[in-house]
Amino acid sequence: MLLSLQDIGVSFAGNTILEHITASVQEDSRIGLIGANGAGKSTLLNMITGALENEWGEISRKPMLNIGYLRQNSGLEGSNTIRAEMRTVFSEVLAARQKMDDLQIEMGQCKPDSPEYRKFAAEYDRQLSFFEANGGYVVDVKIQSVLNGMGFGGRDLDTKISTLSGGEKTRLALAKLLLSEPELLILDEPTNHLDFKTLRWLEGHLAEYRGAVIVVSHDRYFLDQTVSEIWEVEFGSMRVFPGNYSKYKVLKAELMARWEKEYEAQQEEIADLEDYVARNLVRATTSKSAKSRVKKLERMERIDKPKEYNREMHLHFSYDRDPVKDVLTAKELSLTVGEADKRKHLFDHLSFQIERGDKVAVIGENGIGKSSLLKALLGRIPFDSGRYRWGDETKIAYFDQENRQLNPHNTVLEELWSRYPGKTETEIRNELGRVLLTGEDVYKNVGVLSGGERAKLAFAVLMAERGNFLMLDEPTNHLDLRSKEILEDALAEFPGTMLFVSHDRYLLRRVPDKIIEIFSDHVEVFPGNYDYYIEKMQAKERAAALAAAQAAPPPPAAPKAGAVSYNRGKEQRAASARIRARMKALEKRLEEIDTEIADIESKMAGEEMGYEELQQLCEQLEALHTEQDADMEEWLSLSES
Repeated sequence: MLLSLQDIGVSFAGNTILEHITASVQEDSRIGLIGANGAGKSTLLNMITGALENEWGEISRKPMLNIGYLRQNSGLEGSNTIRAEMRTVFSEVLAARQKMDDLQIEMGQCKPDSPEYRKFAAEYDRQLSFFEANGGYVVDVKIQSVLNGMGFGGRDLDTKISTLSGGEKTRLALAKLLLSEPELLILDEPTNHLDFKTLRWLEGHLAEYRGAVIVVSHDRYFLDQTVSEIWEVEFGSMRVFPGNYSKYKVLKAELMARWEKEYEAQQEEIADLEDYVARNLVRATTSKSAKSRVKKLERMERIDKPKEYNREMHLHFSYDRDPVKDVLTAKELSLTVGEADKRKHLFDHLSFQIERGDKVAVIGENGIGKSSLLKALLGRIPFDSGRYRWGDETKIAYFDQENRQLNPHNTVLEELWSRYPGKTETEIRNELGRVLLTGEDVYKNVGVLSGGERAKLAFAVLMAERGNFLMLDEPTNHLDLRSKEILEDALAEFPGTMLFVSHDRYLLRRVPDKIIEIFSDHVEVFPGNYDYYIEKMQAKERAAALAAAQAAPPPPAAPKAGAVSYNRGKEQRAASARIRARMKALEKRLEEIDTEIADIESKMAGEEMGYEELQQLCEQLEALHTEQDADMEEWLSLSES
C-alpha cells in the first residue's frame, strides 16, 4: 500500500471543507477523482501530497513515497531546450555516465596493479551498477518515445522552451513527469491541449504505467479508458466506487435509488410509530406499548435525506421553422489565416454536404483549422478558394468557445436583455435562471465571469436565438461533468441540424451521426459516431500494417513460436559474453605488458651494455608502449559498448 486515508478532514475559516474521508491507494491503483467545481478535489490532493495538513484523521504514506503532481495548467518556463529539460529527469544517471568517463581516463593513467587503479576500478564498478540499474543505456530512447507520444515527434529538440505556446509547455510538463516515473502519479486535467492521437497514446501509456495513478478529469471517455476506481467528492465527503466512469454512473444511480427507497420506508415507519404514540400514550391500556415505541424511536438510527445537487442547468434548444433539405453545401474550400509573417495555410480541397437533421462533428489535429472553418462559414473570415451555399430558411445559432460574441462591459442581465429588448426583465431573469445565473450574479460584468459562467450565459443566448442550425465550437469546455451530461441530453434531443467542433469523445460518441476529419490536403467523412470512427481507423491501421508486412522481403525461415525473442536474447547474451571475454584477455595482456616494460626498464638501468643491445631494448620498449595504448583504447571502447 502506498497511501492510506483514515477519516481525514480539514476546515477553513471555521467552515468544514472535507470530513470523514477514508480510502487507500495501492501500488497499481488507477483512480479517477471527480466532483463539482469547488467540491474540494484540489484540497484533497493537497492533503495527499502533504502540501496541506489534515486537521482530523490520519494519513499514512509509504516511507520515502515518490509523488509526482501535475497541476492543472502547469507548464514549463525558462531558457532550457526541450532536450535539456527532459534530460534533467535523468541527471543522476547522466552524472554517473560522466563519472565513468572520468574514471576511465584516470584508470588509463595508472598501472593496473597499483592501489590507485584498484580504487578507480572499484568506483567505476559502483557507478556502472547504478547506471545500468537505472536504465542509463536507454535514456535518450525513453525521452524520444515519450516526446513522440506527446506530440513532439517532429519538433527540433534544441527548441527553447520559452518559444513554445502555453499548451505546448503543458504537454511538455506532462511528458517530463511521465519520464520521472513517480510511484504515485497525480494528474489534474491532463487531457487539456491534447489531440485524439496524443490522447490514445497517453491512455495506452497509463495502462502500462508501473506505479499508481490518480486522475482529476472532466473527460469521461478518458476516465473510462484509464481508471478502475472512482472517488467522488460531494457535499464535503467522499464515496469510493469500483470500476470506470460508466460503471460509476450505474452504481451511483443504484445507490441513490436504494437510499431514497430506504429513506422513504423509514419515514413511513417513523410516521406510523409517532402516530401510534400520539394516539395511545395517554391511554392506560396501551400506554406501555406506546412507551416501547417511543424507546424504539429514540434508538432508531435515522437515515439522512438523500442529498443531490438540485441546482442544475435546464437546457432546451428549439426553433420555429425548418430549413430546406440541403442545408449546407461546401465545394473545394481552401483557407489561410493570419497576416504577413504570421500567415498560415490550413487546408485545401475541403468538400462536404449537410442535410436537414444531420448532426455533424468536425475533428482534426490541433491547429488544422476547425474553429477557423466555422468562422469562415459564418462569413467572418474569407476562404482562399472554393464555394459554399447555405440553404433557404437556415437560421444559425453560434457558440464561440472563447465567447467573443459576449460584450465584456455589459452586465449578465444587460447582455441577454439587449439582444431581446421586447421581453420583460422577469422573462430575461427566468432565462438566466435556467442556466443558474441568478441573484446578484446577473449584475456582474461579463468580463469578470468564470469560464463556466460565461459558457452558461452563452447557452442562454443560444436558446433565446432559436436557431434551426446550431454551430458549436468546443461547447463542453469549462463545464463540470454534470453540466456536460445536461448539454449532451439537450443536443441529442435537438430536432434541428448541427455542426460542431469538439474534443469531448463522450459527446462525439453520443450526439453526431457523421464525423468529418480535416487534413491539410483533404477531408474524410465517417457516417457514424466516434465508436464507428475508431473502428474504421483501427481497420485502416491494420490494413496499413498488413500492406507493409506484405511489401517487406520474406524472412529466410519461419522460426518456431517464441523463437524470435529467444534467439534475439541468445544472440545478445553471446555478444555480451564475447565482449567480456575480450576485455578479460586485454586486461591480462595489459598486465603482461606492464611486467615486460618493468623488466626492460630494470635491465636498462642495472646493466652495462653496448649501443646495439640498448637500441634493441628501446625498440622493444616502444613497441610495448604502442601495444599498451592500442589495447587500452580497445578496452575503453568495449567498456562503453
